[in-house]
Amino acid sequence: MDDLEKIRQQRLEQIKNNLETRLFPESPIHATDANFDELISKYPVVVIDCWAEWCGPCRKLVPVIDALAREMQGKIVFGKLNTDENQMSARKFNITAIPTLLVFKDGNPAGQIVGAFQKEQLVERLNKLI
Repeated sequence: MDDLEKIRQQRLEQIKNNLETRLFPESPIHATDANFDELISKYPVVVIDCWAEWCGPCRKLVPVIDALAREMQGKIVFGKLNTDENQMSARKFNITAIPTLLVFKDGNPAGQIVGAFQKEQLVERLNKLI
């Protein structure tokens, strides 16, 4: 009977992990001045991509951020903040160059990554911050 209980506990843990993963979005969330504080406090680890429409390197980062949001679902939630439209948040975090990724852990700033990086480089830098 112990084996059966062990299997049941493992399966229950798998179901719990799957449910938790589904509660995390699989694509970047639209961040604004109005929802910024709520967003960074809602999830354990949040990465906000600060960008602007006219920024070429920001556009190159879009598919990387989209892929990471899917691949890291359940671990990290990604958001996108248009700095032209949300200048209060950009000023609050002293965004002077874009793209800039703001990393938050438990609602608190954990670091910044400035510039457009390839996916592998970005994952390496994110892992150091979280």
